Amino acid sequence: MKRTIATLAAAASLGLAGLAAPAYCADAFPSKPLRLVIGYAAGGSADVVGRLLAKEMGVSMGQSVVVENKPGANALIANKDVERAAPDGYTLVLTSLSHVVNPILNPKTANYDPVASFSPISMVATLPLVAVTAYDSPYRSLQDLIGKAKAEPGSVTYGSAGTGGSGHLAGSMLSLAAQAPMTHIPFKGNAPALTEVMAGRVSYTFFPMVGIAELVKEKRLRVLAVATRHRMPQFPDAPTLAESGFQGFEDTAIWLGLMAPARTAPAVVNNIYEEARKALAVPAVRQRLQELGAVPEGSSPAQFTDYLKSDIQRWTHVIEESGIRVE
Repeated sequence: MKRTIATLAAAASLGLAGLAAPAYCADAFPSKPLRLVIGYAAGGSADVVGRLLAKEMGVSMGQSVVVENKPGANALIANKDVERAAPDGYTLVLTSLSHVVNPILNPKTANYDPVASFSPISMVATLPLVAVTAYDSPYRSLQDLIGKAKAEPGSVTYGSAGTGGSGHLAGSMLSLAAQAPMTHIPFKGNAPALTEVMAGRVSYTFFPMVGIAELVKEKRLRVLAVATRHRMPQFPDAPTLAESGFQGFEDTAIWLGLMAPARTAPAVVNNIYEEARKALAVPAVRQRLQELGAVPEGSSPAQFTDYLKSDIQRWTHVIEESGIRVE
């Protein structure tokens, strides 16, 4: 009898252990390194912020967060890669404005819903744009640039990270608002576009403020205007677009957000969100982001989802009004 009771007890113990296994696995996340895909070139603003976040999250989680750059097609390559990944939380994408713009501009190629096809985790940061030109360019002000574009249509060029990116949208908005024809030149990332501007081969670009201050101090770039509601402390002499007579450019600020594939378990999504939020709360991280010109955010999955829905409406309107098409 005692032997039978012992056998039943052992079986019950094994059964309880089996029932507890799924909870243990969930609690153990992450049990291996994570992959953070970034759809822009190394050295650009998204890459800088992504690597800073990945490093801090990796320390906190006890697992490496490996950054993988997959530039091209206005970040569509990276988005599609993550969309197809297993919804286990181990493959993430640091995405941006292009995430909502791609399906608007080219729905057949993008073939995804910015919200339903992914699991939004958190908006990490926003990056205000600044209009910059080479320090030794003939343009000393935004008015100089616009004057040239009006006098010689097509002579002024502006670079961007790709068709439909924040720089493209901002440049198109300025061209339309000023009634000054300008030529858009897309690149595979912000960094290559900025390199061409500094070399004088492209007239100017709307660039996120990450890394700009150092280049301005080194007299490699000149700030023509800032796309913010108020002047930036880093560039007190640079007027806002509004001061220059152009309203609404605050909405061109780049946002950077973390997403996982659709159907990722809510518990895993919340786990990653909490880790991102903790990373953004680290004083050294916040200070570094602010030095770079990025504004730390750390919104919840629900807040980020709501923002994405409003962003879709905003840029659908801008693209239709501006007549932007895939080049």
